[in-house]
Amino acid sequence: MEKQERKRKQAVALVCLGLAVVVMVAIFWFVGRPMLQFVSQPDQFREWVDSHGLWGRVAFVGMMMFQVFVAIIPGEPLEIGAGYAFGVLEGTLLCVLATSLSGTLIFLIVKKFGMKFVTLFVSEEKIHSLKFLQNTRRLDLIAFLLFFIPGTPKDVLTYIAGLTPMRLSTWIFITTVARLPSVITSTVGGNALGTQEYLFAVIVFAATAVISGVGVLVYRKITQHHQKKEALRQEREEASARDGEKAGKPAV
Repeated sequence: MEKQERKRKQAVALVCLGLAVVVMVAIFWFVGRPMLQFVSQPDQFREWVDSHGLWGRVAFVGMMMFQVFVAIIPGEPLEIGAGYAFGVLEGTLLCVLATSLSGTLIFLIVKKFGMKFVTLFVSEEKIHSLKFLQNTRRLDLIAFLLFFIPGTPKDVLTYIAGLTPMRLSTWIFITTVARLPSVITSTVGGNALGTQEYLFAVIVFAATAVISGVGVLVYRKITQHHQKKEALRQEREEASARDGEKAGKPAV
């Protein structure tokens, strides 16, 4: 009976996961792709922003928030477009505002609904690879470093953060401050394109690519190190449980 129930739950989980993937692909194809194409046409995007005034800013913040929610949509084109259309300062402020609002909203929703909500946007494999964050004693520091390092999957980490014991005030600080370096490099590059400083833009994007590459390697090292520690911790707990069971059995 238990085996059949387990198989049924696995089948339901696979169907739900498949539906979630289909929905995410559809959202990216019909909404995310046109949105990125629009922002990737700098002159048209700047003209559109100028013609809509304040509402252009509001719409951009909405686009950025949508991008964070749908983690498969890359955020860099939007950040570059913000630098091109709004300049470094305003573009950075708008991007940080959008990511802070969406990050806080996601954090609160995950706290309310837990893993059921997270699996709609993040694969179970990715969740498992970051499971160590739920048990580390230096959670706040590690989370800050992961968000501070360019090249890490920050939108995915936004969903995982809600599964940890992190406090809301700490999370708001991390998602606002630690994202700044990666946002600033994108808006600086976008602004350089807007002012036709193409050589400087190439230098910025090349340097960002190198730093992001190093960041990806550092991210992998950090996750692998803590995954090994988590595996060892679980092995020790299982061994301790087995020893306890043996000690509790009466001698034959």
